[in-house]
Amino acid sequence: MRVDPPVVLAPMAGVTNAPFRTLCRRYGAGLYVSEMIGARALLERDEKTLANARFAPEEDIRSIQLYGTEPNSVGAAARLLVEEFGVHHIDLNFGCPVPKVTRHGGGAALPWKIGLFSAIVSAAVEGAGDVPVTVKFRMGIDDEHLTYLDAGRAAEEAGAAAVALHARTAEQRYSGSARWEAIAELKAHVRIPVLGNGDIWTAEDAVRMIETTGCDGIVVGRGCLGRPWLFAELAAALSGRPIPEPPRLGEIADTMRLHARLLVEHYGPRVGINLFRRHPTWYLKGFPVGRELRARLSQVADLDELDELLAQLDPTIPFPPEAARMVRGHAGGPRKVKLPAGYLDSREIDRLDPEAELVVSGG
Repeated sequence: MRVDPPVVLAPMAGVTNAPFRTLCRRYGAGLYVSEMIGARALLERDEKTLANARFAPEEDIRSIQLYGTEPNSVGAAARLLVEEFGVHHIDLNFGCPVPKVTRHGGGAALPWKIGLFSAIVSAAVEGAGDVPVTVKFRMGIDDEHLTYLDAGRAAEEAGAAAVALHARTAEQRYSGSARWEAIAELKAHVRIPVLGNGDIWTAEDAVRMIETTGCDGIVVGRGCLGRPWLFAELAAALSGRPIPEPPRLGEIADTMRLHARLLVEHYGPRVGINLFRRHPTWYLKGFPVGRELRARLSQVADLDELDELLAQLDPTIPFPPEAARMVRGHAGGPRKVKLPAGYLDSREIDRLDPEAELVVSGG
């Protein structure tokens, strides 16, 4: 699979559903990955999981992120995704730092158990057949328990097509700055492509990451929340073309209308508008919009009310340059990582607590 430009949308719970992926694709090419799918939940035909695995008609490249902690279930889920859902790419999630995941040894904690990590990646690669499997992970649990170099080499040996590194530890969560030097280290350590993730807020950041780390592409998460046009800016910058001007508030209002409509068409009026309610805060970050209007947009009831509220915005206001780097989505940290008792005593384990498999799809 060729990804050109080398830009990947990071899976984000409740955000990177089919409508949001469709919206982003209209601004630029790249690889747009689904919300996380739990292997066990998929095999058990969980209703929410099946809904999260739905693709829009125009998604010619079907990319899904898969989560699991048991090799057999991950391998079977990968096979099912290829044979029944027709996916073209599977990404394995080993980067989640939230306590409900790490307290059972899953997510960003799992690469510490390097043998189990290798077995899971191998099972996914075997189950996926000719479909490429990539692996995303963090630097490690904390600065005393770094795993990214071992995980990169193990993923390569297991047959992964590429690896992506969020250059923070699980303890950091989303605090501080991403340590891009770790991406450069990983790139020098493995022979497969390496994607860099962390603190890509602007097109200039993407160019700088590739130039300073030598990575083969970038993964964008929080930077595109409320800014799907970022993919147009990234495509231009990475191909050497002038970066387009950011939209004015009127164009952003049109994008919000389209985003809400796509959600309603995909999920139905009630669920669709509920899913949209988290987005106005991100779209309007940095704009001089009153508190009352912001609050009403975050509680909007239907598309007609959305049109009425958006009509109150001044369409001529330009995008505030400082808004590009305003944090959207996850924030907070550092925070000590919740782990099973004695988890750090050894790097070997055959299986995790069965509850580690019960993570709800989406995150």
